[in-house]
Amino acid sequence: MNIAIIGTRGIPNHYGGFEQLAEYLSEGLVKSGHHVTVYNSHNHPYQEKTWKGVNIIHCYDPEHKIGTAGQFIYDLNCIINARKQNFDIILQLGYTSSTVWGWLLPRQKSTVTTNMDGLEWKRSKYSRYVQRFLLYAEKLGIRYSDHLIADSLGIQEYLRKKYQKEAIYIPYGADIFEHPDETILKKYQLEQFQYNMLIARMEPENNIEAILDGSMLQPIPKPFIVIGNVDTKYGKFLKEKYAAGEHIRFLGGIYNLEELNNLRYYSNLYFHGHSVGGTNPSLLEAMASQAVICAHDNIFNRSVLEKNGFYFSDATDVMGLLSSVSREKEHKKIAENKSKIIHQYSCETIIDQYLKHFVEITEERKVVKVFQYSR
Repeated sequence: MNIAIIGTRGIPNHYGGFEQLAEYLSEGLVKSGHHVTVYNSHNHPYQEKTWKGVNIIHCYDPEHKIGTAGQFIYDLNCIINARKQNFDIILQLGYTSSTVWGWLLPRQKSTVTTNMDGLEWKRSKYSRYVQRFLLYAEKLGIRYSDHLIADSLGIQEYLRKKYQKEAIYIPYGADIFEHPDETILKKYQLEQFQYNMLIARMEPENNIEAILDGSMLQPIPKPFIVIGNVDTKYGKFLKEKYAAGEHIRFLGGIYNLEELNNLRYYSNLYFHGHSVGGTNPSLLEAMASQAVICAHDNIFNRSVLEKNGFYFSDATDVMGLLSSVSREKEHKKIAENKSKIIHQYSCETIIDQYLKHFVEITEERKVVKVFQYSR
């Protein structure tokens, strides 16, 4: 099959969950003998035309010049280029800035399947008007897709109830981290199991303030590291708000997976504050890194962790967890989360599920064409 992946900033991953999915999925599909193209921003740090056998097409992306509006232009440029190709499958990751151009997708010659991501229109960082637009974009994503993918059972049920549309459930994946290297801690002046941490985009719905407020309530707190790009309005606000918290250290964005896995593995507690979305990749990575996880209490996090995590709703809950939970007593939860990654959420399993989906919808398209021709 000839497969394209659009809707990301590109690979290798230097940004977030969709980019990470595109990275391991495209590599896995190539190893299975398929031709795969991933669309990259022209500003992406990786400028080669291929990556591990994956074809890379760079499209003009003016986001660095004009802000968010640039994402719409970038997505338009990707779709215009895709119209010139002969893809069997176009996998569209997300809908926030691409589905306004959905009517231009080459659905006559390509089957479009869209991963609908989380409930973007519920994100608190957006104004009421932007939330309304995102809800409209969600509807367009459904209208201009031949098939839908939900990365969580909660999203699958939401699409069924709100739009009477069926989506195939395929979560994100992660690989077990098996070779910890304590020497990496020296780079960040940390000691094993003597610090707490979080990894997130600096956005309100990730509950970073609740987590850090809770850490500030401790009388003698352990070091708390915060990983994520702080070169944003909200990121700068957080750095200023917690400047007096000497134990809180903002490390900025770290994209070296080996370093991230080691930091998660050697942490005392790992806080996951994400409250909007489906099966979050960073949560699976924390499980795969054998961290003790304290997650925001919502249906998405509970559906993944079940009884093998601790939950919080506010700063008081966070303080309680920091005071009462430690890694050394939670070997059973660590082992059960590791087992879940191996048996449900491994990257290999997710690649196989996507490939099965692609084969099924390709065969379905052939049947429809034969039926139309016979008429």
